[in-house]
Amino acid sequence: MWWYEIRPANVQIEPGRAAFVETTLKPKQKIWFGSKEERPYTLAVRRSGVDPTEVEGTYVQRGFLPRWLATFFGIALALSLAFVMIWIAYKPQVASKATEQTAEAGAALAPSPSAAPETLPSSAESAPVEEPAPQPSTEETADDKDAGAGDGGGGGGGGESEKPKPKSVVPAQNVMLYNTTTKMCAELVGREKGKPDDPVQQSMCIEGDEDNQMWDLEVKYEKGGGPDSLPLFQIRNVKDRLCMDLPNYGAKPVGTPVTEYPCDGTKADNQLWWADKQESGDYWIRNYASNNKCLNVEGNGTGGLDAKLNISDCTNLDDQEWRIVHPKKE
Repeated sequence: MWWYEIRPANVQIEPGRAAFVETTLKPKQKIWFGSKEERPYTLAVRRSGVDPTEVEGTYVQRGFLPRWLATFFGIALALSLAFVMIWIAYKPQVASKATEQTAEAGAALAPSPSAAPETLPSSAESAPVEEPAPQPSTEETADDKDAGAGDGGGGGGGGESEKPKPKSVVPAQNVMLYNTTTKMCAELVGREKGKPDDPVQQSMCIEGDEDNQMWDLEVKYEKGGGPDSLPLFQIRNVKDRLCMDLPNYGAKPVGTPVTEYPCDGTKADNQLWWADKQESGDYWIRNYASNNKCLNVEGNGTGGLDAKLNISDCTNLDDQEWRIVHPKKE
């Protein structure tokens, strides 16, 4: 198949004159590799009222790339595949002889049991120097006695000293509860004081008294939360002085909304919470009365603006991790 172009396609020739026509001829298929090929063609010139005159010619088509380049690519591909197969199949054996060499060196340096020493140390050199036993200082003795008295006199205050416990995140005043998944803060509806049984929600974080997002975490029991008996605290809103609460009393199921109510601060209600630190450094805030369920944002990690807070089973795959933020004072 050919592609051709004749410019101009029609000409008028006066008697005794000659005209030239430019003809372009190209094949539709390229020869990428290989030697040149000769392709014959026929061009017919037709004059009005006369049989056409045929002009025969030969078109020489050359390969786009030389033959040796195709051979080179083929060899390079074969070598690359062979190299990859050898690399995969070959597994070098690496063995360390450091232990064996160390054992041999130790055996060479160890003295023979039958060998007698060439020289004997003098009595002054061979006699061990007796160091005086360390005596406890007066302060240490007093501390030991105090420790023994604190333990009921059972052990006399000996043994290793206890490791200092990490500082508790509660109590805390004028803090914001920042959800690390939704990037929003716990607040009340509107910007003013709330009313008993009003819902608690989340919104864009605003520091200070302009909104109602500041909270006090007030410890009511020093122990009782979780396996480590962590402090139990109530969460009091700074603006209206009401506490985060669940409806009525006692344990509540998953999905129960978090509201606010006058603070009770006892285990008889369900206003006590404890902070469970996670690997991220942030906290699950767990409700003591409701089988330690977590403070949660409605929706599975998709809670948006003004989404309400509730309690749910604790998981790191939802929006239950909170950061207790102390706003910077200007």
